[in-house]
Amino acid sequence: MIEVITGLVLASAAGLNAYIPLLGLGLLSRFTDLVQLPENWIWLENEWTLGIIGVLLVVEVIVDKVPALDTVNDVLQTVVRPASGGLVFSAGASSDTVAVTDPAAFADSAQFWPFVLGIVVALLPHLLKMIARPLLNLVSAGFGAAVASTLEDIGAVVLTILAVVVPVLALIAVVVTILLLVRRLRRALRVRREQRAAGGSPVSA
Repeated sequence: MIEVITGLVLASAAGLNAYIPLLGLGLLSRFTDLVQLPENWIWLENEWTLGIIGVLLVVEVIVDKVPALDTVNDVLQTVVRPASGGLVFSAGASSDTVAVTDPAAFADSAQFWPFVLGIVVALLPHLLKMIARPLLNLVSAGFGAAVASTLEDIGAVVLTILAVVVPVLALIAVVVTILLLVRRLRRALRVRREQRAAGGSPVSA
């Protein structure tokens, strides 16, 4: 059960940022004893893999903080984030971590369904983020993009670490994260309605 929670939390983190959980798993497996990836996932800790993911992460971090570009990026990431969620769910659920001593049998014997489940899990935070971001940019005159993106990146890092060290606490953090994303979306919708009623002038979010 713990291994499933680990995979679920990692997939949720991928919905916020596709590359942070992938890079986190690879680095933790390569340089620490907190994660031991199974043989079929050992490529995640390869130096070339880590380098490529690192470059993609830098690009994502920069682009996601620029109004308008962040919306385009979210559309493109509709494929990447769920795919990353599938990968990290499968890898995390079948890894030896500090909180898991017995890898999940289902993930070792049938990688397809864990991958599909990871895609579904990652889609929820991604869709909430993709829908809310244009509204947030609109009601904040673009200033909300950098703040929201930074908080999402921090959340993805925290979820990745907690998923390995304390999965149950990480699961609670996922629920809180989803609730915050929903609250942000509802707030953006409410402010937008108020703007329209007042004549459309931007107000701070």
